[in-house]
Amino acid sequence: MPEGPSVRKFQLLTSPFVGQVVAKVGGSSRKLSVNDLNALRLQDSQVHGKNLYLAFVAAEGPAGPTAEETVLQREAACGAHCPAQGQQGQDGIPHPYSQDEELQEAQHSRSEAPEAAEGQGNWLRIHFGMFGSVRANEFSRASRANKRGDWKDPVPRLVLHFESGGFLVFYNCRMLWCSSPRADPASDILSVEFHRGRAVRALCAPDPICYTLLDQRYFSGLGNIIKNEILYLARIHPLTPGSLLALSDLERLLDCAIQFSSEWLHNKLRGQGLHPQVYQKEQCPLGHPLMKGTFGPTGGFKRLTWWCPQCQPAVL
Repeated sequence: MPEGPSVRKFQLLTSPFVGQVVAKVGGSSRKLSVNDLNALRLQDSQVHGKNLYLAFVAAEGPAGPTAEETVLQREAACGAHCPAQGQQGQDGIPHPYSQDEELQEAQHSRSEAPEAAEGQGNWLRIHFGMFGSVRANEFSRASRANKRGDWKDPVPRLVLHFESGGFLVFYNCRMLWCSSPRADPASDILSVEFHRGRAVRALCAPDPICYTLLDQRYFSGLGNIIKNEILYLARIHPLTPGSLLALSDLERLLDCAIQFSSEWLHNKLRGQGLHPQVYQKEQCPLGHPLMKGTFGPTGGFKRLTWWCPQCQPAVL
């Protein structure tokens, strides 16, 4: 699923639309009544870790209505002028939901963003699935045939057309209303408020280091790709208990996490792709054969891990 650098790029795509009013909506979301967004104004856009937050308010009236006023506004917006949700979207995009996509998203997202009832509010929390994305003023097109051999374009979960004429398209994501962003900048590896001391203390736990790195309470935005790459860069075996590592090793690992994530974001903003050294590779940059395993805490989600036994020796 998209990691911190990708979601920050998504947020930058939404920023030019802040202040604009939604003129038309579409999408295939099952858990969100997309028509509730019609005639609302996009007031703010924020990113925290792997979640994108969009704030919507009434197009007329106070800039910051109460949560109750926002609920009433959304109910009023879904009037006779809105198309029936079960019909094909006004964009000419069919609404059928891909079962393969739904299963894939559930398998990869469940452990990192539990779907709990968050109540009503004017903030829309968006958590992206395995191939989730945001596009501005364009739709995603199929680049290859699916497993059935069909060349079908991805079906958007949400399409927002604005009065200015531009539009935003959201793919493979889950959306829930909430009262405010659930944010802890001190845990976001791309935030200027990231708390190194707290992160180092978390890494000192006796758990395998590859488990701790994916704990979003301490490393918000850090995902499986970053995990694999920084463990190789720091020359640390993924199953090494953090309590066995020297403080200097933990500091170096943290440096690698921040630097790799920042460089990945800068490359994305320049339109450049990621060139991993070990993730989904067969050899490391030094030519050593890589090993691959599926690791995760007991009862938790297991993730594929690549490592080099020579560059990242096990700690006995």
